[in-house]
Amino acid sequence: MISERRSVRRTVRREPLIDFRSAQAARLDRVPDPEMLAFAADEGRILVSHDFQTMPGHFRQFTKFRRSPGVLLIRQDLPVGQAIESLLLIWAASEPDEWADRVCLVPSLVTIAIGGTG
Repeated sequence: MISERRSVRRTVRREPLIDFRSAQAARLDRVPDPEMLAFAADEGRILVSHDFQTMPGHFRQFTKFRRSPGVLLIRQDLPVGQAIESLLLIWAASEPDEWADRVCLVPSLVTIAIGGTG
């Protein structure tokens, strides 16, 4: 998973086994959405984002040609503790391929976009 630094530190502190890193650590801070989606796909990582404005559209475009491990969108105003609990639950109770080619809202897990290659 890739997400913002503060949430990452707190999530990893709660569950040290989770493979989670920030966009800053991945050198993706301020990188355009299509490049971030490609990086996540190349690394086999689910992308965690706050970008409700452009990420779903870029995701749909991206998945016309490539598979995606998935995107989890978290509202900026969601309390950090609730976001962390949701991410830990997702990590513990699901398999990565369950999120492939989907954009889902956290914490509701409603799917708002489904990609499809080919």
